[in-house]
Amino acid sequence: MKAMPPPEQTQAADVLGRIRAFGIVPVIVIDDAEDAVPLARALTDGGLPCAEVTFRTAAAAAAIRRIADAFPEMLLGAGTVLTPRQVQEASAAGARFIVAPGFNARVVDACLELGLPVYPGVCTPTEIEMGLERGLEVLKFFPAEPMGGLSYLKAIAAPYGNVQFIPTGGINLSNFAEYLSFGRVAACGGSWMASATAIREKQFGRIREETANAVAAVRDGRS
Repeated sequence: MKAMPPPEQTQAADVLGRIRAFGIVPVIVIDDAEDAVPLARALTDGGLPCAEVTFRTAAAAAAIRRIADAFPEMLLGAGTVLTPRQVQEASAAGARFIVAPGFNARVVDACLELGLPVYPGVCTPTEIEMGLERGLEVLKFFPAEPMGGLSYLKAIAAPYGNVQFIPTGGINLSNFAEYLSFGRVAACGGSWMASATAIREKQFGRIREETANAVAAVRDGRS
């Protein structure tokens, strides 16, 4: 009888499978937790039930909790996670994956101890190898455009054939399809469909439309 994979491996595979299917991970900055549920509804109605709520504001944990309660089927993660304490807060609030801007070993280890999928930021071969040492084969490439964009990513990815990337930083509607065309890219992270300003100004109809446009672009690019 074939042994079943550990639960954390199953969870990681499920999260990554959904991220790949979406092709985009909306990177969200929420100043007011009251905006969390309307935002989640706009993303979901636009066809993208996924969000990475960043710990750039004091409202992050409360926003994650509200979204998790209102939209339990949404793929919800926490971004800009800088400390093990934030890992704990994000997990307790309902985050199903963690994203970090850089490779902080303490953050990565805290996620692994909890069985949480984690995608730390890397932009050099050394950082990629730090991820490989901890068994990570999907890493955030950040900041993507300032570091040299897709051509730079292809160059540093070449020696590491089993590693996939989630480029983030300077990604928008005009360039994300090019990134997705590279087979080593699992998805792109971006905030253009739900900017901090649009959220703050409660432009949820606009966010829904921008999200629908992004989803359509992914679909057209893959057809």
